[in-house]
Amino acid sequence: MKKTDTKVNTKETKVIDASGRTLGRVATEVAFALSGKNKVSFERNVYSGSPVLVTNASKIKITTKKLEELQHARYSGYPGGLRIIKGAETVKTKGYKELISLAVDRMLPSNKLHKEMMKNLKVQE
Repeated sequence: MKKTDTKVNTKETKVIDASGRTLGRVATEVAFALSGKNKVSFERNVYSGSPVLVTNASKIKITTKKLEELQHARYSGYPGGLRIIKGAETVKTKGYKELISLAVDRMLPSNKLHKEMMKNLKVQE
């Protein structure tokens, strides 16, 4: 006899409004929902989180001083390939939605489920 999976796939999208809230508070709420830690059926080795939609990303509460202090590092893998980008430059080129997705990306665990969790994140300006 074959054991069948009895779990029902009922994943409702969680909508989070970012208007008037700080970047860190929104990012922690999103990371918590994506990892599935708010559910009773949470397992570390199985993705049990729900898809998350963040709305009003451009209305996030962040000061210009904080945007200048924020830094994101990217490394190409080659010698001298480290790029350090300021938050203000990220907002200017890619918008606030990239800033939120970078914050959430670094809050999630770096394991095999990381990519699947990030696929379930949608951010709207």
